[in-house]
Amino acid sequence: MGDLELLLPGEAEVLVRGLRSFPPREMGSGGWNQQHENLEKLNMQAILDATASQGEPIQELLVTHGKIPTLVEELIAVEMWKQKVFPVLCRLEDFKPQNTFPIYMVVHHEASIVNLLETVFFHKEVCESAEDTVLDLVDYCHRKLTLLVARSGCGGPPEEESQYSTPIQELQKQAELMEFEIALKALSVLRYITDCVDSLSLSTLNRMLSTHNLPCLLVELLEHSPWSRQEGGKLQHFEGGRWQTVAPSEQQKLSKLDGQVWIALYNLLLSPEARARYHLTSFAKGQLLKLRAFLTDTLLDQLPNLADLQGFLAHLALAETQPPKKDLVLEQIPEIWERLERENRGKWRAIAKHQLRHTFSPSEQDLRLQAQRWAETYRLDILEAVTPERPHCAYCSAEASKRCSRCQSEWYCCRECQVKHWEKHGKACVPAVQGDRAK
Repeated sequence: MGDLELLLPGEAEVLVRGLRSFPPREMGSGGWNQQHENLEKLNMQAILDATASQGEPIQELLVTHGKIPTLVEELIAVEMWKQKVFPVLCRLEDFKPQNTFPIYMVVHHEASIVNLLETVFFHKEVCESAEDTVLDLVDYCHRKLTLLVARSGCGGPPEEESQYSTPIQELQKQAELMEFEIALKALSVLRYITDCVDSLSLSTLNRMLSTHNLPCLLVELLEHSPWSRQEGGKLQHFEGGRWQTVAPSEQQKLSKLDGQVWIALYNLLLSPEARARYHLTSFAKGQLLKLRAFLTDTLLDQLPNLADLQGFLAHLALAETQPPKKDLVLEQIPEIWERLERENRGKWRAIAKHQLRHTFSPSEQDLRLQAQRWAETYRLDILEAVTPERPHCAYCSAEASKRCSRCQSEWYCCRECQVKHWEKHGKACVPAVQGDRAK
């Protein structure tokens, strides 16, 4: 591993070997919380390894111990919890938590897993080790990208600056913003899956090209570019978890997310395996030909391989659409979402009530211990190494160098900003409930 280590090789292997999937009912439990902390450590170590370019043992351990399918199942389980249990929980009359941090951890769990998958799926052997669950992961990515396209017509992701009257409303808004960031991570995961298009099963190819028509969905993403916006006459890109103004001299530079879309399109349209199976209907032809307007000389200078895509589109413009050969194929189908839904159908309200009583009403001592564990997990030197840029003040957005001493999660540029932000942050700060009760 690199010079800066969060986990020793032996420790990392123990954590990887212990990974397992939890049913929705157990989200937020003691065992689940321990695994969430372990995943965060693996996440940070994987980023450190990738940054140091000295081998990537986390990725190798996940493949060796066959844990990629486990991560995919855990990802879909928490996605389902957020859709089926979280809204019910928020509507319960007796749900008035004094501290929302335990629930936030479950909401954040999906982001933790998809971030780890984004880091390790860069390697083709990881995609191969996903085995049949790659179908489930393709469906997951499709769900996220569909929501991303839909959101682009509604003004993009929510703003963080607004004030909210209750901790639950604050948590719901945080979850909504997080959903946007998760979708952007899912785009990168999907692009890495398309890198393996020539070795994917026929079922996976058909799922991507026929069931979901991913090439057309990717065209829509390029058209709407939900990670870009104009604010006050200035171009902004969503990067590093926030909107950042792009300097005029950098505006012709291809953004990372636009690059992911172009590479995915290149893989899906120019791979011999994929081309043989993609049904180019008149609708698909019309959508794909929209790409010609984006293929400028500036773009081709940055991604020269797109010249091949330009040639493909020139040929497509003159070609007649023809139905493909209808081969008889026995297809696999994704089964994780359907199985979890079947196992828990009619139980969502009962799960919410169970978690309200046993999971999300922790004692003062439990909160104190949890805060201490998280402070140990998120070591400052590690956070600085895995963060691509300096953190920004939660109140004024200036570059920050100080953290909340209680929860260690919010950053501030000065004491004055921290005091001004406390009215909002105090509702979510982990140990805040202890101080309030002690008064």
